[in-house]
Amino acid sequence: MKEERELRGIIKYLVAVSLIVGLAVFVFVLLKFRTDSVYDIAMAAFIVIYLVTVIIAYFRVKPILNSSLLDYSVKKGQIQRELLYEFSVPYALLDTDGKLMWGNRKFRELIGVTEKKNLRRRVDDYFNKIDMSFLDILERKDETDITLVYEERSYSVLFKRVNVAEAWNEGDDAVDGDDDILIAMYMFDTTELNRYIRENHDQKLIAGLLYIDNYDEVMNSMEDVKQTVLTALIDRKINMYLTNIDAITKRLENDKYFFVFRQKYMDTLMKDKFSILQEIKNINAGNEIRATLSIGIGQGYEKFTDAFEAAKVAIGLSLGRGGDQVAIKNGDLISYVGGKSAGTEKTTRVKARVKAQAFEELLENKDKVLIMAHQRPDADAFGSAVGIYRLVTTLGKKAYIILNQITDTIEPIVSTFTSNSIYEDMLINNEQALQMVTKSTLLVVCDVNRPSMTECEELIGKVSNLVVFDHHRQSNEAITNATLSYIEPFASSACEMITEMFQYISVKPKIRPVEADAMYMGILIDTDNFLNKTGVRTFEAASYLRNSGADITRVRKMMRSRLSDMKDRAQGISNAEIYRDVYALSYVEAEPDEKSAPTVAAAKVANELLGVENVRASFVVTEKDGILYVSARSIGDVNVQVIMERWSGGGHANIAGAQLKDKSREAFFAELKAVLSEMEMGGDI
Repeated sequence: MKEERELRGIIKYLVAVSLIVGLAVFVFVLLKFRTDSVYDIAMAAFIVIYLVTVIIAYFRVKPILNSSLLDYSVKKGQIQRELLYEFSVPYALLDTDGKLMWGNRKFRELIGVTEKKNLRRRVDDYFNKIDMSFLDILERKDETDITLVYEERSYSVLFKRVNVAEAWNEGDDAVDGDDDILIAMYMFDTTELNRYIRENHDQKLIAGLLYIDNYDEVMNSMEDVKQTVLTALIDRKINMYLTNIDAITKRLENDKYFFVFRQKYMDTLMKDKFSILQEIKNINAGNEIRATLSIGIGQGYEKFTDAFEAAKVAIGLSLGRGGDQVAIKNGDLISYVGGKSAGTEKTTRVKARVKAQAFEELLENKDKVLIMAHQRPDADAFGSAVGIYRLVTTLGKKAYIILNQITDTIEPIVSTFTSNSIYEDMLINNEQALQMVTKSTLLVVCDVNRPSMTECEELIGKVSNLVVFDHHRQSNEAITNATLSYIEPFASSACEMITEMFQYISVKPKIRPVEADAMYMGILIDTDNFLNKTGVRTFEAASYLRNSGADITRVRKMMRSRLSDMKDRAQGISNAEIYRDVYALSYVEAEPDEKSAPTVAAAKVANELLGVENVRASFVVTEKDGILYVSARSIGDVNVQVIMERWSGGGHANIAGAQLKDKSREAFFAELKAVLSEMEMGGDI
């Protein structure tokens, strides 16, 4: 219609211009007209004939033109309607309530409705997976799109708001009412496109590293003649498993493999939960110790070199968490599979010797050393800090321990230092530590590897030289800028690790009895009096400290509980309930007048509940100032660290914990029960 009006206007314009020009020439001729000039008479007659001809032609051609334009318009509309009806993309018109008003042939074929049948039904009657919320979106914007799966094909559905009145008036201002609004629906079939995208994604290469965690220990546990048999069995199992995913495998060393496979097999491995972990543990060729694997995988990278670097990071995380598991790094996202076993103690001290020598070399050009552990430090945190203090001062360097809060647990041992003038400048706070930092300052973090849990997180980013000594299994949050990192999840405590290092530095330190007491107490607390996570090296470290002057009687006196603590423990035991016959759940109520939560009592209750028949794991909580403290303990093959990671906690396979803000005890236990049931069903614990 708009085109017709424009065409008529152009014709009228041309006729008007012709008449105006003719009249102008005629007037000019009349002004110069001479009756005796034959030329003037001929020119005037010609102009008159021209004007009459133009007028007659306009009125003669006008009805013919109108008829032709009308015929063109009708045919054009028919062609447009036919093209739209035969449009290869399913297309429909809806009203503002989502009811279908019209659909082209492809749309009708798609929903199985013939041309003679009325479509006056809501669109979700035909496509039950369509979310009608798109109607609300179209009230705020002109168009929106959704994805839809219909009859095993994928569609990208575009909904577009159309103002019919505005379109009818060809761009003139129109009143926007519901009666004038229609919704155009386009359905673009993306099935093939999605298939090509998926095939391209599935062809991406994934890098993997596979390490046998305890190769040396396993081999040393069996006869020489059987070692070859075990090696062959392990190698065959690994190669057969990786062949099933069409992987290219390269054995780097006796206990290390590199492999490459395509992305499309990743889902298979995840559903299988990397059964190779269990298959290797089941191999028995006369070995007294089970072999376990650690696997690191890098995926989701455009460049294969980036995937390989990610795999190296992932294998480090897997080993740092105790092995017997798979770490998968996909960009910033890291996930874990396995990790049910507690791991095997390393009998060799090679790593301790190497780290001790590296630490000594690192100290050579440093002016001072700042030492800090985690917030609310326990006996192991303070004891290991004292051990590092002695080691550093023995090498002739100045050392300071950052301690902001003296908890009830460490108050007895800390008081033995604060009352001794020799240690008058040993303890400092955060503000003092930040003022001491120079380019040649070394920061040592002990008994923690998470930046957010340290005494002064700001200090980590301020120093250029950083060392980490810890025995906790690593999580996704880790200190990444360490110059030297010694994380040994198999160790019972950080005090055990530091004690071993004493034996490998060039100048043998002379440990004072009070220092030996602090470190011995750290080992006792973390092992629950040598009952948990205790190995040969634990007793050797304890023996070394005893020879250095640690007194069991003094330590025992410092570890004595207050009567209120014993009442808290009794309360925790009386509150216990058993879930699924093997999990003990309990809580300890904090007294209103107590300054801090009875976390020590909760931890001891968790330890004592493991003595109940058939109990495999215990979870005890206590609450103070809006923070819920969780102590988790296990005996056997339940990995409480994996469980606590659901709440951003961590620790060891048998000793773990978490701190939850704004979470009630009842809500946590409800979530915990759901998680335990889920993990049992999935075979994760």
